[in-house]
Amino acid sequence: MKNVENLASPRAKVRDLAIKGRLSAGVKSSKNQREQLQPLANMHSFNPVTLGRDISLNPTPFRAPTPSSPRVLVIGGGVTGLVTSWVLLDRGYHVTVVAKEWCSYGKGQRLTSQIAGALWEYPPAVCGQHTDAISLHHSRRWSLQAYDIWAAIAADPDLSAESGVRMTRPTFFFREPLEENKVQYKKMLEIKQSNIQGFNRDANLILDRGVNPQSEAIDAYEHFAPMIDTDRAMAWLTEFVRAKGAELITETIHGDLLDQEDELRDRFDADVIINATGLASAELAGDKTCYPIRGGLIRVINDGKDFPKIRDPLIIAAEGANEIVFIVPRNENILLIGGCTEPHQWKLDLTLDSPIIQRMRKRCEDFYPPLKNARLDPTYPLAQGLRPFRKRNVRVERELRQRYVTVNGITRPKVSRIVHSYGQGGAGWSLSFGCAGDVALLVAEALQDIPPQEMSRRRTGLKPTPTQEARL
Repeated sequence: MKNVENLASPRAKVRDLAIKGRLSAGVKSSKNQREQLQPLANMHSFNPVTLGRDISLNPTPFRAPTPSSPRVLVIGGGVTGLVTSWVLLDRGYHVTVVAKEWCSYGKGQRLTSQIAGALWEYPPAVCGQHTDAISLHHSRRWSLQAYDIWAAIAADPDLSAESGVRMTRPTFFFREPLEENKVQYKKMLEIKQSNIQGFNRDANLILDRGVNPQSEAIDAYEHFAPMIDTDRAMAWLTEFVRAKGAELITETIHGDLLDQEDELRDRFDADVIINATGLASAELAGDKTCYPIRGGLIRVINDGKDFPKIRDPLIIAAEGANEIVFIVPRNENILLIGGCTEPHQWKLDLTLDSPIIQRMRKRCEDFYPPLKNARLDPTYPLAQGLRPFRKRNVRVERELRQRYVTVNGITRPKVSRIVHSYGQGGAGWSLSFGCAGDVALLVAEALQDIPPQEMSRRRTGLKPTPTQEARL
């Protein structure tokens, strides 16, 4: 693997202009738009996952740990847990990752992180389920931080081939003019201000992409975005963090982590515990607001024999009663057709004959008629999984509940050293490095036993402590 430390952020030069308030070409700089977009400028005041300063794309830790370096226990072997481990390893921590299972490639159920569509998206995601204002505020920053890292990986031919990460040019279609949809119009303006590569708004994309002219689509835009072959990427991530020094242990942990914090820290010789267990956080974090949104994707052969080979994603967001159209290449040979969202459905018992799956397929075939000729992937025709949501969406914060310890007959509260990162829903890949960067700063706080702060109070993102600033 070649040294890629000098890769610049794909958005670095144009972003510097954008965050000073300059809008991209084609967006009129009205006072109202500037007021709408001003918060986006503040998101880049501090980025804890800057390539070449905080993290490395090489399979060795960016900062080598010493025998006295802090030790972190990460619970969870999905994309959130592995990327968090990567970021912590590059900061010089000793990291142990515990998971009940790891990525697999047979005909059985695969990890949620493998089932994910894994097309990078700027929030709110097209599944239409991330709605909490505080979560969305942080997610915008997190997604742009992750964009830079995934794009840098895709820009290196060797890393791209190893990791399954590549740049694509998705087209997003809309059922009404964007100016008539407040949420989507604001999202478009923020994408343009961020200077994500290749932005182009043009209703002619509907015909250019071969979309059924009788479909609901009447407006569209496109831009470059990382697309991740999750089967390959999860295997690569697992071995990548192992190469950087992580110890991987297969074990299922049950019960509220707070009740067993001291025992776990003693057993794994950990100074801090990271909870990245997705839906299991209902138990491990005592968070009864966690719930699944079941989803499914049909996998078809995308070799150009049955329909023109699709190289870039075609998407319509889910809004209200309107369901999502998600036509996304997984790799050079597999195309994903989806999707569906079923809140609070815990069973993975969908089949190709399930009404919601049949309706999903017909919806995509109506939108892009050549898909009527598609052949199913004989190895894994239907992928289904449970997106890990919670009532207030993403949670990246310290444990807020207090523990009490008794010393010499005196009972006092004790600050927990548990840090949570869960509830990313269907956006785990898009938010991965951004969430991990915040986790790293929260770990540094926890190590100093600073009292925790609610996520709702972090309106402009985490700032480094003076000690962290000095280290950086």
